[in-house]
Amino acid sequence: MARKPVSELRRGWTTGACATAAVKAALLALWGDGFPKEIGITLPRGETPVFPLAHQEQGDGWAEVGITKDAGDDPDVTHGALVIARVSASDGGVVFKAGEGVGTVTKPGLPIGVGEPAINPVPRQMMCAEVEALARKFGRRGDVVIEVSIPGGAEIALKTWNPRLGIKGGLSILGTTGVVRPFSCSAWIASIHRGVDVARAGGQSHVAGCTGATSERVVQALYGLPDHAMLDMGDFSGGLLKYLAKNPVPRMTIGGGIGKITKLAQGAVDLHSSRSQVDFEALNVVAQRLGLRDVSGANTALEAVTIAGPKLAEEIARLAQQQAVAQLRGADVMIDVVVIDRAGAILGRAA
Repeated sequence: MARKPVSELRRGWTTGACATAAVKAALLALWGDGFPKEIGITLPRGETPVFPLAHQEQGDGWAEVGITKDAGDDPDVTHGALVIARVSASDGGVVFKAGEGVGTVTKPGLPIGVGEPAINPVPRQMMCAEVEALARKFGRRGDVVIEVSIPGGAEIALKTWNPRLGIKGGLSILGTTGVVRPFSCSAWIASIHRGVDVARAGGQSHVAGCTGATSERVVQALYGLPDHAMLDMGDFSGGLLKYLAKNPVPRMTIGGGIGKITKLAQGAVDLHSSRSQVDFEALNVVAQRLGLRDVSGANTALEAVTIAGPKLAEEIARLAQQQAVAQLRGADVMIDVVVIDRAGAILGRAA
């Protein structure tokens, strides 16, 4: 039995929160009395984190500050990254630029237009609010260029969805609340949603949601799909199908290992091992209905298929397809399912 943690997991702060704090501290240096030792901001839901400055530099007409991102206890790939904001005068209004390690949008469908730096709307609003407040305080015009950079961000971005989403050259500045909640599903599901948006905007008629790298490789090769059609569904079949119900794509393939697809076939919407399990008694009912061998004593779904034969894998694929269609609630999306083993061999399909 898993033990409960002795204390709550520590939350962290988004790249958007770090960039906002860096902008505020840099403006204080440029317009006020120099760099502060630490800087506090107010997030959209009222939290008031305080950030120590990890980097500071100033030149003729500009100042920049770096804040080290602390993702708390979340396994975030950007944990420890230095988020730098340089501020300088602009010809009018607030202008955002992508510096080193911050990406540029190259495909439609994202909340930021093509050609814009990948700084999402809420972080932009947060930074603009700080510019406006400090401009009033110091009697300045709020006309500034904000250039955000993350040293090493281009390499880190290769571990994210950005290349598939058409965000080139680096990371995105993200966050709707400013808070990173440990092991939250929200960030992953938000990435799934953006993947659907990009596919729809690009006219992609066939997408695929897979549970892992092996099933993704098999499905992509099977149908010759481009990278931007591959949605990193992971365990969140429910999150993907719910979004597709409101934002349909003509065809979607679900690919996964026999264990996870069996859980989908049995009605699970979250396929993680800690949140759903294969019901072997129910699986045996299916096997018996097909006239196959008893699988109630199997330890894994793969073992059950090994005992009962390929007809069971085909039936699991069919039942998973039915469950997926039901979750679409009538949306005009054609669903097919591909079930694989650990080596990537196809065990069953439902078209």
